[in-house]
Amino acid sequence: MSNRPFHGAGLGLRRALLGPLQQHGDIDVDFMEVAPDNWINVGGTLGKQLRSYTERYDFTCHGLSLSLGGPSPLDETFLHKIRRFLDEHQICFFSEHLSACTDNAHMYDLMPIPFTEAAVNHVASRVMRAQEILGRQMAIENVSYYAAPGQEMDEIDFVTAVLEQADCKMLLDVNNIYVNSVNHGYDANDYLDRLPADRMSYCHIAGHYNEADDLIIDTHGADVIDPVWALLERAYQRFGVLPTLLERDFNIPAVPVLLQEVNKIAHIQDKYQGQAQTTQAQA
Repeated sequence: MSNRPFHGAGLGLRRALLGPLQQHGDIDVDFMEVAPDNWINVGGTLGKQLRSYTERYDFTCHGLSLSLGGPSPLDETFLHKIRRFLDEHQICFFSEHLSACTDNAHMYDLMPIPFTEAAVNHVASRVMRAQEILGRQMAIENVSYYAAPGQEMDEIDFVTAVLEQADCKMLLDVNNIYVNSVNHGYDANDYLDRLPADRMSYCHIAGHYNEADDLIIDTHGADVIDPVWALLERAYQRFGVLPTLLERDFNIPAVPVLLQEVNKIAHIQDKYQGQAQTTQAQA
């Protein structure tokens, strides 16, 4: 594929999907996403399988272990490897979580960053350095979190401050907004309304697990629920139709069932693109 921006409705490519997708054949998705952390230096059969997909579909990359908010030094060696991976597969875009996952060692989880001015400065400087090494403007993803130690700012103010200071884009995870709005008692629609439209790049949507009435766990292991679909529509109303990717990490259904949710994304996108075209024609 050419090194061009992606669009439409996408699917996260997980290794567990390689076999089922190979049996299914070509699938009707506009783009795919991989975590470079899981594929850098992978050769042999797996490397050839990945190449077969990056040659046929548009791709974006979503990192797992850069630890933009962590106290350990930014892993610049790893960033150079990510850049080579992006260039090798002609992938134009890279995103990472607005979180921490290291403290002298990998913690294998996405930990919250304190919502403070000092943390804004810390993260923004690391994002700017990452963009410099990658040779690309990157996006940061709003993450789900279950505690906010040392909080001095609201989450929305922290996120928007990092976006502006780092001059980066945002990967809008719609499910994470819903999860956090329940867990921390804020209005999800108000959160969307306060985000800067010019920073939006694309969306993630996924399922979750209800641990209790006031506690949701972000799992990517279930179907997307109606309130999250509604929030995606609200995002399209607010920002226009954004490329949107379905994340499913486990409890993965058969490919035709999985594609039903990708098709639902595409159907919603068509609805709002049609409304936008009608409005332009009437103007």
